[in-house]
Amino acid sequence: MDLYVAVVMAGIGLVGSFFSGLFGIGGAIIAYPLLLFVPNALGIAHYSGQEVSTISMFQVFFASLAGIFTYRGQNKKGGQLINKSVVANMGMSILIGSAAGGVLSAYLSGEAITYVYGGLAVLAVILMLGKKAEGESEEQHSFSYNRPLAAALSFGVGIVSGIVGAGGAFILIPIMLSILKIPTRVAIASSLAIVFLSSIGGVAGKLAFGSVPLAATIFTVAGSLIGAPLGSLVSARVTTTFLRYGLLVLLTGTAIKIWMGML
Repeated sequence: MDLYVAVVMAGIGLVGSFFSGLFGIGGAIIAYPLLLFVPNALGIAHYSGQEVSTISMFQVFFASLAGIFTYRGQNKKGGQLINKSVVANMGMSILIGSAAGGVLSAYLSGEAITYVYGGLAVLAVILMLGKKAEGESEEQHSFSYNRPLAAALSFGVGIVSGIVGAGGAFILIPIMLSILKIPTRVAIASSLAIVFLSSIGGVAGKLAFGSVPLAATIFTVAGSLIGAPLGSLVSARVTTTFLRYGLLVLLTGTAIKIWMGML
């Protein structure tokens, strides 16, 4: 792999993981289309959908891990952004649900899976539109949430994410914000930890049964290790209103892209 290709792959990893750290998503909804189209459009490489899926999975794993370390630094400063109770409760539920969804996906057609994904993206936008603005001070106070409901909802997200092969963070965060009423910054930071847990199985599966395009993956991950901490640092410094509307724009763009591809 020459220097130009390495720079492009690292750049894609940096961009995808920046949004991962900024909004608490896995970053695949940004990195996947970039990996699929940019190298091919530039005439430097062509990666199949399966190869892109593999590279993207590793990107999500390392981007979320890098973001977690940055948010842990915020925790040590008294911010307590990564909530261990939220991560343990919702993380285990989404893992179990994802495994069940993976089995269920074998009984669904490709068209049905695509419509599930599209419907989920629209639901995420609706939930974000219903999210009311909150005061900045709310982020610094303790909060409570309905743990059984959180476990049930994250299990459902896990089933759907297992069906469509996505991390599920793009719907998980709207649920945390709009239904569970978890503060924005806590939801974003904790979601990264949940995404990391859910990506472990995917990475293990790719290593065990998939063919990993090693050079492309290494440089994409290298960019991710830079982009995710940057996104996390920016996220801690901008207003929650910016984060809320930024996530809404990102989710709306994702929903439009999915449905345009189906129609």
